Amino acid sequence: MNDALRPLALGEILDRTVQMYRARFLVYLGIGVVPAATLLAFAGLSFVLLAWAGTGTLDAMTQGTQAIVAVILLLLLGLVALPIWLGCTALGWAAMSQAAAGALLGEPFTILQAYRSAWRRGWSYVGLYVLLALIVVVGPLLVFFGGSVLLGLVATLGRGGGAGSGLAALAGFGLVALALVLSAFALWMLLRLSLAYPACVVEELGPWTAIKRSNALSKPTRSRILLLFLLGTALSWILAIGAMAPVAVVLALIPAANTPQHAELVGRIFLFTWYGLSIALQAVVRPVFGIALTLFYFDQRIRTEGFDIEWMMRQAGMIPEPPPSGLPRTGNPA
Repeated sequence: MNDALRPLALGEILDRTVQMYRARFLVYLGIGVVPAATLLAFAGLSFVLLAWAGTGTLDAMTQGTQAIVAVILLLLLGLVALPIWLGCTALGWAAMSQAAAGALLGEPFTILQAYRSAWRRGWSYVGLYVLLALIVVVGPLLVFFGGSVLLGLVATLGRGGGAGSGLAALAGFGLVALALVLSAFALWMLLRLSLAYPACVVEELGPWTAIKRSNALSKPTRSRILLLFLLGTALSWILAIGAMAPVAVVLALIPAANTPQHAELVGRIFLFTWYGLSIALQAVVRPVFGIALTLFYFDQRIRTEGFDIEWMMRQAGMIPEPPPSGLPRTGNPA
C-alpha cells in the first residue's frame, strides 16, 4: 500500500482505515483482543468475588466476615490487575501502530510479530501510556477532587450565615463549571497527544519526546481527529446497544426472571453482560482508532515534511537504509 502515500482528506483517511481493517481483519482484531481479554478476565474475577460477598444464605456475622475477606481479595486483585492491564494496554496500542504502519509501508505484521516488536521497547511504551494517563486523566481528576473539597468547605462554612443557601448554590455551580472546564482540557490534551504512539513506534522515540512530537504534528489536524473520536464513540455506542438489545429481550422473556426473588440476580447478570460486551467491543473498535491515528500521523508527515518523497527516494536506493529494527525507520527530521 506504500505506493499510495499522499495527503489525504478526512473522508479518505476513514475510507482507507476501513480498507486496511477489512484486508487484515483477524490480525487487527487479534491485537485488540489481548488488552480487552485481560480486562475482561479481571472484571469477571471481581464480579465473582462481589457475588460471593453478597450471598444471603449465611448468618450476619459470617456474612460480614465474608464481605471483609472479599474486599481484601478485591484490593489484592486490583494490585495485581493494574500493572498487568496497564502493560497489556500499552503494548496493545504499540502493536496496533506497528501493524498499521507496516501495512501502510508494505511490510505487514502478524499478531505475534507486532507484539514481539512492541515487547522489544516495552518499557518505553508503558512509560508513554503512563504519561498520557497522567496528563489526560489523572491530572484533571486530581484538580477536580481538590476543587470539590475546596468548594465543599466554602459551602459548609457559609451554612451558618444568612447567605448560606447562596454560597451552596454558588459552590454547586462552581463544581459543574470546574467539571466542564476540566473535561474540555482533557479532550484538548487528548487531541494534542493522540499521535504519540505512532510517533513513538515509527521513529523509536522516548516517551517524552514522542509526546512533544505528537503535540507538533497534530496541531494542523486536531479538528479532524476530533471528528474521528466522535464517529468512533458513536460507533461504539451503536454496537453496544445493538449487542445488548437481544440480551435484554431474552431476560425479559424468561418467566422466572421477572419475579421479585430473582430481580437482584437478573440485575447483576444484565450489568455484567453489559460490562463484558462493552469490553469485548473494545477489541472490535480499538483497531479503528489505531489505524486511523497512524494514518493521521503519516498524513501530517507527508504534508509538513515531504515524507512521501523521502520514502520514494529510500525505495529507489537514493537514501541509505537504516539498520533493521522490525519496522522501516522513517527518521526524526532535524
